[in-house]
Amino acid sequence: MAQRGSNLTSESISCSICLDLLKDPVATSCGHNYCLDCIQAHWDVEDLKRIYSCPQCRKTFTLRPVLEKNVLLAELVEERKKTGLQAAADDHCYAGAEDVACDVCTGRKRKAVKSCLVCLVSYCDNHLQPHYDVAPLKKHQLVEPSKNLQENICSHHDEVMKMFCRTDQQLICYLCSVDEHKGHETVSAAAERKQKQKKLEESRLNIHQRIQDREKDVKLLQQELEAINVSADETMEDSEEMFTQMICLIQKRSSELKQQIRSQQEAEVSRVQELEEKLQQEISDLKRKDAELKQLLDSSDHSQFLHDYPSVSALSESTHSSSISICPRRHFEDVTVAVEELRDKLQDVLRDTWTNISLAITDVDVLLLEPEPEPTTRAGFLKYSREITLDPNTAHRRLLLSDGNRKVTFMSQQQSYCDHPDRFTDCWQVLSKESLTGRCYWEVERRGGGVNVVVSYRNISRTGSSDESRFGYNDISWALYCDANSYRFWYNNTSTLVSGRPSPRIGVYLDHRAGILSFYSVSETMTLLHRVQTSFTQPLHAGVWLNYESTSEFIKLE
Repeated sequence: MAQRGSNLTSESISCSICLDLLKDPVATSCGHNYCLDCIQAHWDVEDLKRIYSCPQCRKTFTLRPVLEKNVLLAELVEERKKTGLQAAADDHCYAGAEDVACDVCTGRKRKAVKSCLVCLVSYCDNHLQPHYDVAPLKKHQLVEPSKNLQENICSHHDEVMKMFCRTDQQLICYLCSVDEHKGHETVSAAAERKQKQKKLEESRLNIHQRIQDREKDVKLLQQELEAINVSADETMEDSEEMFTQMICLIQKRSSELKQQIRSQQEAEVSRVQELEEKLQQEISDLKRKDAELKQLLDSSDHSQFLHDYPSVSALSESTHSSSISICPRRHFEDVTVAVEELRDKLQDVLRDTWTNISLAITDVDVLLLEPEPEPTTRAGFLKYSREITLDPNTAHRRLLLSDGNRKVTFMSQQQSYCDHPDRFTDCWQVLSKESLTGRCYWEVERRGGGVNVVVSYRNISRTGSSDESRFGYNDISWALYCDANSYRFWYNNTSTLVSGRPSPRIGVYLDHRAGILSFYSVSETMTLLHRVQTSFTQPLHAGVWLNYESTSEFIKLE
């Protein structure tokens, strides 16, 4: 059977439909063989035509043929499978292009399983056996199969390199140790390996410890990731609910306002209509009276005139004043003004609080990473430049804004600014419109008298000349005072003398998250004047305080 099976090719015992080895082989009456499932599926398609054909010779059958298993062919297929598996197993034992071949095998070489560092030969299982049985060979050092055994042979002396030169950090043979490497620190390769192996083991311990540490970090990060996702989802739900409540409140107030307007409209319309009806009635009465008087006047009968005069001459007093005055803007314009004022206040609140909300979002930073270093050149600072514009609603009335609200000048006469709750009433100072977070840089150029270059929280007091409202005299503002001769830093009503060459231009660098605020003198070079390291809890605003006859300008940086 085995001999018959070995003479068969794969094609001769393959199904012509699926092109694979036959599975449950069956034969048709025309002598062709197929897998049982393949031929059945083929004929299932032809059921509608009621004519069945052989896929190979196209012979047709009017009745669907009854198929029987081809036992002999099935046995040949099974034998073929076993033979193929054995051949594959045999092929696996032989060396391929990527394998280390046995140096002892002749003809087709088998895979080496070990290499001997003494014999400098690689062996397969069969040829390695003497190294396990022969006493002298048992002392040889066996390693995993290697293609680089010749690297262990000294190229100068053709000897096995069993020594290691620590001076030159290389393997050498014994003759090298008394020749080229004479006087060097040399040890046996085994001793050097033992020392280096100890270091490697220490390195592995260190690696294992680091792996454990990193696995703990990964676990911590995974927990933090889950916590971030849960917190974000909960915050979104809570925020959406609160915004919905605010929208509902505004809609409720809008509905109440509409109802009040309509109610007042109806009341006023009723009053006006009632008065109009009375006036119309009075007009009608007067017209009738006028007609009676005219008729009497036109009468030519003196006796009749005198007789009727007493009854028509008397006029009844009017129940209303002689004229009606309409007060301007007494309809509903004042309501519109009040709603506009409410809208503006809401916009201000949303602007300020939205910055705080955005800052709270960006402050969600679970990874305690080192902050980016502060730039060292002006070009580096300019990467973070911010254009600063001053808020007219905060400017003291002695300060005149110009050049797109980037320049401010102290004036002897007060300016005609309208009243505003954000305006500084006593201190000659002004804040920027922009709130500052993240990394920012700007420059201020001064002329004339002394100037305070400032950063401050927006909620600094606007009234009074006390510590609560003056820049640098409280714990929510930081001010660098600059004049022609010196610098002085002010914070929380405490001043610090700052050394540095006076310059008309000051650069300010802010890293809000890192809590860094730095003031620089800007000329041909940048000189650090003063640096603050703190923790900012709110967005900051740039600002200035001006003395008599002074001017400051926030430079538009390119």
